[in-house]
Amino acid sequence: MVKPSFSHVTQWVFDLDNTLYPPHMQLFDQIEVLMTDYVVQAIGVDRAEANRLRGQYWRQYGTTLAGLMAEHDLDPEPYLHAVHQVDMSHMDPDAALADHIRALPGRRIVYTNGSAPYAERVLQARGLSGLFDAIYGVEHAGYRPKPEKAAFEAIFAQDGIQADKAAMFEDDPRNLAAPHEMGMRTVHVAPDPHEADHIHHHTDDLTAFLARLR
Repeated sequence: MVKPSFSHVTQWVFDLDNTLYPPHMQLFDQIEVLMTDYVVQAIGVDRAEANRLRGQYWRQYGTTLAGLMAEHDLDPEPYLHAVHQVDMSHMDPDAALADHIRALPGRRIVYTNGSAPYAERVLQARGLSGLFDAIYGVEHAGYRPKPEKAAFEAIFAQDGIQADKAAMFEDDPRNLAAPHEMGMRTVHVAPDPHEADHIHHHTDDLTAFLARLR
């Protein structure tokens, strides 16, 4: 029984990429190409090395951007603009998902390691504009990325999120550890489950999962 596990939840936090749209839409695949391109230009390495660093920094720092800032003193704003210039023409609106999000009781926000303007474009492409009370990007956490607990604390303090009344939906299992520690209900949204104590629920279909909460 899923619904009783969320009876206390009045604050709903959603990741963006591969959470509010399914991975088969491959939007983040475009972003990864643009990130590699940016690393090539920014620090003067070849494409193979740039791609290696992109992955290494993501694993080590939480995002490629965080690694570039720590290791190369990169200015984050031009980077965030460049890597989010992606084509969204193939993305379909999801009226059922919109309906289920609209039905959630209480406050609903988006919190992404991408930028807020990019998130707004994705929500528009998915037919989800106007459903969320606030949209937060990595810039709102001082460019500190998930999975850092300090990043979550910064966003939740700005929004007034009370962890014991909140749920987090996220595709990256790393990014559910801090919310769990803070007392949130956690939902891993991904094709394959990831067994861990900090993950309460898993779904490969966010729309179907939210339907079970009504």
